[in-house]
Amino acid sequence: MTISTPNTEDHFEIIIDDLHKSFGSHPVLSGVNLKIRRGELVAIVGGSGCGKTVLLKTITGHFSPDSGRVMIADHEAQNSPLCDVAKLSDDQLDQLRVHWAVVFQRNALLSGSVYFNLAFWPKEIKEMTDAQIMPLARKALLDVGLNPDQIMNSDRESLSGGMAKRLAIARALVMDPVLVFYDEPTSGLDPEMCGTIHSLIDSTHRAMPGLGVARTSVVVTHDTELLRRLAPRIVMLHAGKVFFDGPFEEFQTRTDPEIKPYVQQMAALHARNHPDE
Repeated sequence: MTISTPNTEDHFEIIIDDLHKSFGSHPVLSGVNLKIRRGELVAIVGGSGCGKTVLLKTITGHFSPDSGRVMIADHEAQNSPLCDVAKLSDDQLDQLRVHWAVVFQRNALLSGSVYFNLAFWPKEIKEMTDAQIMPLARKALLDVGLNPDQIMNSDRESLSGGMAKRLAIARALVMDPVLVFYDEPTSGLDPEMCGTIHSLIDSTHRAMPGLGVARTSVVVTHDTELLRRLAPRIVMLHAGKVFFDGPFEEFQTRTDPEIKPYVQQMAALHARNHPDE
């Protein structure tokens, strides 16, 4: 039985309709409207406290909206129709998440070996065996520039910050996701490693997953170099709403008092994050 309601706008991966979310008396999201097409690379930006992480967690079902809707494509159903995340049971939401991956700011790696981190979700969510996972794990490590013969059995604690970030992306690749969320993926990394992660995000986005559907990527970031190199669609949150939605070339030249100071501060905000080691 499908968990989704068919929707004529099934060429969209995510539709957010008049989304509101407050914590106590503090409103964070105050009417966010956003549509993300399948295969898009979208960067969500904005000053500290503007609601970027709250929006991400509401999209992924970790927060429930106070009002409004978050609709996400259901790739378990034929033609991947949209469904209202807030109306799903935990089991139904888990079915949706089979096709998602999240790369957290602090990586959220598990204690144990590199292989344990790569194998955990395929075993838990897809009920795959070690024999099925191992070739996928090896390929994912190679795809992020890590040598599986050298690192597969290493302890997560032995990894540098850059290696841990690459492992977090490899863990996403093992699941062959259709939709990938990145939360500040380059925070705390040196410029050379940032460049490596930029390239990985780009190559991961362009790769075609096994379902034959173009991969969609949503990146929360302050990293202006990432925006310059990858040229994503920019969505800026301000005062709880989408204030700007368009190309980076236009965004960086805008003189709006809400945008220009933020663009000037982005490098400092990006550098303010702590290393992942």
